[in-house]
Amino acid sequence: MTAATMTAAPREDATPTRRRRRRTNPLVYFVALVLVAFTLGPVLYAILGGFRTNAQLAANPAGMPDPFVWSNYVNVLTDARFWTYALNSSVVALLTTAMVVVFGLMAAYPLSRYHFKFREPLYMIFVAGLLFPATVAVIPLFIIISKDLGMSNTWWGLALPQAAFALPMTIVILRPFLQAIPSEIEEAAFIDGASRLQVFIRMMVPLAGPGLVTVGVLAFVGSWNAYLLPLLLLQGNMRTLPLGVADYSSEHSADTAGVFAFTSLAMIPAMIFFLTMQRRIVGGLSGAVKG
Repeated sequence: MTAATMTAAPREDATPTRRRRRRTNPLVYFVALVLVAFTLGPVLYAILGGFRTNAQLAANPAGMPDPFVWSNYVNVLTDARFWTYALNSSVVALLTTAMVVVFGLMAAYPLSRYHFKFREPLYMIFVAGLLFPATVAVIPLFIIISKDLGMSNTWWGLALPQAAFALPMTIVILRPFLQAIPSEIEEAAFIDGASRLQVFIRMMVPLAGPGLVTVGVLAFVGSWNAYLLPLLLLQGNMRTLPLGVADYSSEHSADTAGVFAFTSLAMIPAMIFFLTMQRRIVGGLSGAVKG
């Protein structure tokens, strides 16, 4: 028996073992399908409900559109208030995302790359911020934003507190990315004459790209779906889509199909954006865990 045969034999024996390991228990697929059905079921029901008439919903609530009715979606898309709500949601979400990415990276960089006294206690303060949702601070926030800062019913007045409450999670995700970057890269850049700011902009920002995409998507979707803070701080034509859904549901309580259409159009943009960036989010979170 030659050496090549001896080395090849274990590989042939190990191949069925690896194949058996790759086989997944059918119970796992069944549980996954059940979870997907519970998650996507209400979404699909709302989307399909917008293609039905109120008479069809009353006659057969669980039925399919027969025929498909497009007037509900057309009425929503031709309503000027929908586009006003969509504009407000888009601007606030973009402002929130920009502040979260910029300030989160600027805070995570010294907490990961610099060594100074009380660095870890300072980091734990941000970690403790994960324990306090915006609900516990709605009254102080309302007083500060509306009376002290005079920013009530403005885009910035809503984006600032949303970004502040998103910063703890942002720093927790970004810090491992920056810690995993080899220090030799910085040292080589300093030897070449680069300043701290140049190293930060030209090296740290590109290397932390997956983490920045992750926190940016989470901040955008969280801002798009926010309800409590916009309810307290926005009025009239400055209201966002979640508030617009509530207003539309109250004004058209008898038009169930129209409410389904408005709700579907309000959630579809954020859902498509999240699904499109899903792989980047998973990769960013896995990188944060490894770091």
